[in-house]
Amino acid sequence: MSRLRLPPLPTVRDIIQMYGLKAEKQLSQNFLFDLNLTDKIVRQAGNLKGSYVCEVGPGPGGITRSILNAGAKHVIVIEKDSRFLPSLQLLSEASDGRVTIQLGDVLKYNMKKVFPNRLSKDWSDEPPNAHIIGNLPFSVSTPLIIQWLAAVANRTSVFSHGRVQLTLTFQKEVAERLSAGVGDPQRSRLSIMAQYLCHVEHCFNIPGSAFVPKPDVDVGVVHFTPRIEPLIHCPFKLVEKVVRSVFHFRRKYCRRGIEILFPYDHQDFVDEVLEVTGIDPSTTPQWLTIDDFSRISEVYMSICERYPAIRTYDYR
Repeated sequence: MSRLRLPPLPTVRDIIQMYGLKAEKQLSQNFLFDLNLTDKIVRQAGNLKGSYVCEVGPGPGGITRSILNAGAKHVIVIEKDSRFLPSLQLLSEASDGRVTIQLGDVLKYNMKKVFPNRLSKDWSDEPPNAHIIGNLPFSVSTPLIIQWLAAVANRTSVFSHGRVQLTLTFQKEVAERLSAGVGDPQRSRLSIMAQYLCHVEHCFNIPGSAFVPKPDVDVGVVHFTPRIEPLIHCPFKLVEKVVRSVFHFRRKYCRRGIEILFPYDHQDFVDEVLEVTGIDPSTTPQWLTIDDFSRISEVYMSICERYPAIRTYDYR
């Protein structure tokens, strides 16, 4: 293990000064200098000894150092900002080439080939020895996790290798939404979409004061392990449409959200959904269980199969 640890290097703060780096506000960049905190983030991923890790948005490489020191065999970093290339190259050289640098936008990056095929495992097996870790910019965190959840549902992209685990940072409020249970005021579309596909753990929070520049909010670290069997057996896009519609009126009765799934002249379908599912129409969305959403999705899918035009209906 000692051979895998990095030799003495300039601190992350020194790296920032050496290369004249500044956080770009339009890219939602915030630097984390405290290696105790980066170590703590990395520990949430589990045992990384001998693993392959894809790190998203490494910036100057603080979390990258912790991943390497945790014993990862290889780290693939995906960074959009070319200003960080020299500092990441320094880590690659110091780690005897255990870091591969990919310059690109993770939202558009093809992650299917990030990990070697030999790491792949069947979906029903234990997760492969491959991880995604990232201190995500706030501006991309929500669209990115939805994109990855769609890939989990379809077992595509990086999840063609099996149930790859993710350890990611979000704004504290987003982290709370992702993990919120039934009745929690933070329960939202994100709660259902994440939890029906993954075991979700909100691990801990990091105060905004730990970052430079200090963001206006605190940060939450969330760990995801894809489920062997999803809790809703319907296509991802259909489930997303149902969940988005129901939570569109989050403070109103769930009937109101179900209504917008259908044209105004087909409100009889709303009665069918409520009758078949047995859901109280006066329940507010935060009190609906994932099983409730499963039943709503199944009835909605059945109606779409009988009347295909319903599937493409958009109340907007």
